[in-house]
Amino acid sequence: MPTDPSAAAQRYEQQLAACNSGNLAAPAREACIRNAGTALDRARGGPPADAELTTSDGRSTVVAPAGSVPPASASDTRTSRDGRATIVLPADRTAPR
Repeated sequence: MPTDPSAAAQRYEQQLAACNSGNLAAPAREACIRNAGTALDRARGGPPADAELTTSDGRSTVVAPAGSVPPASASDTRTSRDGRATIVLPADRTAPR
């Protein structure tokens, strides 16, 4: 059952602050963060529905939460110096010279 969105968001932020206080070991901290997110989803009536997004160049389909921004496309690639890897650069960055 959904509740007040601002109260749920505030409670989520408080739980995150408690999770990130430095008092928990990594596995417990990660579980704490997951639990905070699950509680927020529950307060909002469930997790966001997945939607298929197609990149602007049409080469990829990405499944992401509804309302997400489609991923960038038209990234440049370059080969590593030793020739063993292909490095894909984000569309908003250029290859180092």
